[in-house]
Amino acid sequence: MGTVVDDAASVEFHAFFERHYAELSRLAHLLTGEPDAADDLAADALLALWHRWDRVRAAEHPAAYARGVVANLARTRIRSAVRERRRVALFWSQREEKVENPDVAGVVDVQEALRRLPFRKRACVVLRHAFDLSEKETALALGVSVGTVKSQTSKGMAELQRLLGPQNAPLKVRATMARTGDAGGRDR
Repeated sequence: MGTVVDDAASVEFHAFFERHYAELSRLAHLLTGEPDAADDLAADALLALWHRWDRVRAAEHPAAYARGVVANLARTRIRSAVRERRRVALFWSQREEKVENPDVAGVVDVQEALRRLPFRKRACVVLRHAFDLSEKETALALGVSVGTVKSQTSKGMAELQRLLGPQNAPLKVRATMARTGDAGGRDR
């Protein structure tokens, strides 16, 4: 009988993997700004989910739980990258040459602006605008209250408006995130 449960769990997990892998990879890409790391983070998250699959599949919102795992892994990766950048910046600070590129594409502008946001604001903006999640779904994914999602999304968009220009920010953010990865991946 144990094999039947294991086989059923395996089939369920495989279906979950197929349904959500691309979405989780896209989320990781938007949160970290690193397309090469996105697949690794999504795979790491799904591996962690597999190890706790009995608990995850019993959860009311397994996809939200998965998004939360990706968000936590992305946060850890970003923190590591920040520490590494600080070490590199310290090393190169005396050799730095400033190069200006006035023709930077809007996508690069938005990605850079997103990277400048604190993680929670970035995660709220990405989940609300790139994934078109409701405030409740975003709260579930991040393990925070709906009020926190509202506040952090509002503050994140205000910061993006400051960084990108007030008339350009909302359109640039939504258009850029829609172009980053596939437009699908939403589960209802």
